Amino acid sequence: MKTMTIRHILATLTAISLILVSCSRETVLRDELPQIFPDYIGVTVPAGIAPLNFRLPEEYTKVFAKVSDNHGNVLTAKGRYADFNVGRWHRLTEANRGDTLTVTVAGYKDGKWEQFRSFMLFVSHYPLDDYGMTYRKFAPGYETYSKIGIYQRNIHNFDEDPIVEGTLLPGQCMGCHTANATSPDQFLFHLRGKHGATVVQTEGNRKWLETKTDSTIAKAVYSYWHPSGDYVAHSNNKIHQLFWTGNNERYIEVYDDASDVIVHNVRNDQYILSPLLMTEDFETYPAFSSDGRTLYFCSAPKKDVPAEAEDLHYNLCSISFDVDTETYGTQVDTLINAYAAGKSVTFPRPSYDGRWLLYSYADFGCFPINHKEADLWLMDLKDGSTHPLERANSAYCESFHNWSSDSHWILFASRRGDSLYSCIYIAEIDEDGNASKPFILPQKEPSFYHNTLFTFNVPDFTKEKVDFKIRGAHKEAFSDERVKVTVKK
Repeated sequence: MKTMTIRHILATLTAISLILVSCSRETVLRDELPQIFPDYIGVTVPAGIAPLNFRLPEEYTKVFAKVSDNHGNVLTAKGRYADFNVGRWHRLTEANRGDTLTVTVAGYKDGKWEQFRSFMLFVSHYPLDDYGMTYRKFAPGYETYSKIGIYQRNIHNFDEDPIVEGTLLPGQCMGCHTANATSPDQFLFHLRGKHGATVVQTEGNRKWLETKTDSTIAKAVYSYWHPSGDYVAHSNNKIHQLFWTGNNERYIEVYDDASDVIVHNVRNDQYILSPLLMTEDFETYPAFSSDGRTLYFCSAPKKDVPAEAEDLHYNLCSISFDVDTETYGTQVDTLINAYAAGKSVTFPRPSYDGRWLLYSYADFGCFPINHKEADLWLMDLKDGSTHPLERANSAYCESFHNWSSDSHWILFASRRGDSLYSCIYIAEIDEDGNASKPFILPQKEPSFYHNTLFTFNVPDFTKEKVDFKIRGAHKEAFSDERVKVTVKK
């Protein structure tokens, strides 16, 4: 007779417990999948991710969940919702890299248990070893600056910490934040308001910059680091908001009536300009290639906005950049002619391994988070082919996407939940450029997304925790002492 191992004993006891939970009352076996929230059915997750806690609809007062592998290991949770132990969840997923987990769910309603058809979770063989992610979180609205902040979240548990909050810098709006290939050692964000600045932190040292010059049309906006860490590409945008009337599909539009692209040497705080990137057309959303030799950006023929806002169609373009001479190439190449297709390409994000370029594809305009039709597309940088990330896309907008440090995971903001609030989703990208079914950023309490009044955008992975020393930041912000960016002659 074989000796039972501890894990087999635990598996047996778990099975017995499920029976005991319901033996005193009728148990109904339902041949249908459970309606869990969040929807984690069939998703692919990295080992070591925070537990995928979930709940059933409100009429179920108790939940019993069992997660098992093909080796007899079992993890259970019972309560108002499925609340899995973090350490045990990590051990189970780590032990099943590249394999599947089976999830069985029972719910208690009207004096009896109902057990649903089991579903699968897939544990990727690609690791996700980054510490976590950063994001901007704010209450939807347009003047609530005190409720805007930049936060970081440990994706392996549920810890969230502020990097900088509006309550610490009252009256200031924290704009887009950018790290160099997920490295917290090189980090910047834009501060808007009376005491506006671009805050650049490198290796623990920070400076507050005045980025408007006599040669540029506006302050720095959408930024992207050069892989060397010596340069940052910005766009200079005159940004406006448009509120649609009599339109059931659209509510608000963000558009530019002028925009250029420049490169900023962050060591000496000089702009490197090119007339090819400062035309009458609208140039925006710069991004360096993984080798730093190419600068991608989006460009649209000039239109009379806001009257012609719906006629704004941005192409994906590129120009070479030489760091040794700090010079641009002599021509701009159009990689995707979205204008000809009546579409618009925005927010190009090359993978850090140099294989792919991820972008948003919408009907028009340059702010895809306001476009329900906006989808994620992928360009193969080897041959220039493109395709939609069908499994990652939804009926509502996908935008503000970024890559993990190993280029096998993406995160993005989507409004697929309720069409109003944007939340962060994560998906795997395989060797062929296909996306897995994405999963929403796990929360300790599954009802978090139904109860919160905050929306999330501009997410990015971070290899390690960002160390932004808030002490002294208030004084620095309101001192109006700024390093003035100059233009290279």
